[in-house]
Amino acid sequence: MAGSIRVTMEVGADGVALITICNPPVNALHPIIIQGLKEKYAEAMDRDDVKAIVLTGAAGKFCGGFDINVFTKVHETGDVTLMPDVSVELVSNMMEEGKKPSVAAIQGLALGGGLELTMGCHARISTPEAQLGLPELTLGVIPGFGGTQRLPRLVGLPKAIEMMLQSKFITAKEGKERGFVDALCSPDELIKLSRFWALEIANCRKPWIRSLGRTDRLGSLSEARAVLNMAREQAKKVALNMPQHQACLDVIEEGVVFGGHAGVVKEAKVFKELVLSTTSKALVHVFFAQRSTTKVPGVTDIQIKPRQIKKVAVIGGGLMGSGIATALLVGNISVVLKEVNPQFLKRGQNTIAGNLEGLVKRGSLTKDKMNKAISLLKGALDYSDFKDVDMVIEAVIEKIPLKQSIFADIEKICPPHCILATNTSTIDLNVVGEKTKSQDRIIGAHFFSPAHIMPLLEIVRTEKTSPQAILDLITVGKIIKKVPVVVGNCTGFAVNRTFFPYTQGSQLLVSLGIDLFRIDRVISSFGMPLGPFQLQDVAGYGVALAVKDIYAAAFGTRNFDSDLVVLMAEDGRQGKINGKGYYLYEKGGKPKPDPSVQHVIDEYRKRAKTMPDGKPVTLSDQDILEMVFFPVVNEACRVMDENVVIRASDLDIASVLGMGFPKYRGGLIFWADTVGASYIYSKLTKWAELYGDFFKPSLYLEDRAKSGRLLGAPRMSQQSSSRSRM
Repeated sequence: MAGSIRVTMEVGADGVALITICNPPVNALHPIIIQGLKEKYAEAMDRDDVKAIVLTGAAGKFCGGFDINVFTKVHETGDVTLMPDVSVELVSNMMEEGKKPSVAAIQGLALGGGLELTMGCHARISTPEAQLGLPELTLGVIPGFGGTQRLPRLVGLPKAIEMMLQSKFITAKEGKERGFVDALCSPDELIKLSRFWALEIANCRKPWIRSLGRTDRLGSLSEARAVLNMAREQAKKVALNMPQHQACLDVIEEGVVFGGHAGVVKEAKVFKELVLSTTSKALVHVFFAQRSTTKVPGVTDIQIKPRQIKKVAVIGGGLMGSGIATALLVGNISVVLKEVNPQFLKRGQNTIAGNLEGLVKRGSLTKDKMNKAISLLKGALDYSDFKDVDMVIEAVIEKIPLKQSIFADIEKICPPHCILATNTSTIDLNVVGEKTKSQDRIIGAHFFSPAHIMPLLEIVRTEKTSPQAILDLITVGKIIKKVPVVVGNCTGFAVNRTFFPYTQGSQLLVSLGIDLFRIDRVISSFGMPLGPFQLQDVAGYGVALAVKDIYAAAFGTRNFDSDLVVLMAEDGRQGKINGKGYYLYEKGGKPKPDPSVQHVIDEYRKRAKTMPDGKPVTLSDQDILEMVFFPVVNEACRVMDENVVIRASDLDIASVLGMGFPKYRGGLIFWADTVGASYIYSKLTKWAELYGDFFKPSLYLEDRAKSGRLLGAPRMSQQSSSRSRM
């Protein structure tokens, strides 16, 4: 490893030492790199033939930031001394306060600790498109190499706060406009121009500027405090449960009030506190968990190569089908959209056009790319254009006979290599493909709504699905910028099966007399984007009604049989679709609780007969939170026990990206382990006695509770269980 991770130094005839960070692919700041930088800087300062220094990165990238693997070691050991001293010893003392000037030669990217190194230099030269940013808050910490102090002094307080709190990148071109970058040039000229600047500073022909000493971009103390106070209020709204945001603002304020050096000292102290926080542990866990989802034993490790998917047919132009088609088109994949009549086809095409225009308005797609995407779309009313497609994705309503007939038809028409995928969210794939002979080509491509925006792609395999089909769909997922999670085949698969108790638990609480709007508030305060009832309004009641009987048949006595959605539909309520659900939806306004829904709730409680003595139960907010989420954890235990997922962290990522489970809590299983299996088991046991089998603990949860092992820990034996569905 040490051979490829190194820092080199070459001293030119001009007296400029070129120090280069070499740690492919992004030149991350591994401890070996940091030690190498200290050694090379010490050598350059001591050598009489060195007048100035240029710092750069190998292979077209400056530096992607600190090596996050070190965070994992700190979290495992609790030893914060594993974090090397970079801020004071290297950036402040050796670089910024060094007796010879440094110039950063930036291209590709300079992120996190990499950007902080450039701020310790006395000038920054860059290629125009290089990406600059401080994304540390996404890992639960703050910039730790002086970034909280130097960035405000270089780009001004408002922009620095925006870049740090939102982890927002800017291009070097914008950096030049804001005074961060001193000069722009082509990659071919980068080192030459940087050497020139370094010598100009050394010879006092250009100013020798130490960023930490600047105050001209901070404004007056009262102006700075006004900006900081505004940022604090905004952070309370968007990052309520994330301590690193307020901590970052505290550290910035320390430097504004008491000077840059005092700010650096406080930054180091706060960084060490935050790196050991539960939030940092959770976010680092999610970071690595997301990168492991595409490691699929028996698929990605058997030397097969993905085939190129150039043309995909999407059957069904409704909300899901049009969203899937949009995602494919943006990924530069040709799409044939099939519908049953011209009216439905036109509606689907219009929806796709609207989706693309929405992406342009959000700034995530250019108009040129939008026009290119539209040109790749073709409408169809029959299967004649399916003869040369590489994949079909069926996205019609959850009706088993309809799906079966579609698969029987397309098998006869599509080429032999064509992957036959379904977007079903619930139905067993063996049932969907029951009437086909090509079982090895059948696979689930379960997108989440809206499909062109939501990042998760749940790839469902049966025992007969070929590794090639799985690998090809993983590859398509990456092309269209989704995070693929490969799961086994069962009712509801991994995500919807794990979370079916989420809705049911909420409805059970309502039957016990708990106010549904209070339930939504509790769940939203925990960090879910919407409470369960508002989520149901937004999703519409159609899917819930379609899967009601499927869940009842599959999950037996642990299914809580609720007719609340049936009663809502009978009352003329369809949720957001018709502006009337548990909430009222008026155009341009925020959803408001609908008082008139109470008569539906009263009827529901009357029929449910679950309230003891007919009186509402009294529960704390914590009780409500636990009665909603502990049954979800319990079902996740069954999912893991049956090997529906490859690893527990796949469920964490699926819960975060598919259901909006708060990322800063590490995902469902990570969070459950912070709560403790024994506590969850004891609560479920108690509720099962009071309210029935819906709460009955699984054998997996019971085993982990009694053994003291983490829910997310791998099995003692890696042998698949006899109940394996993979």
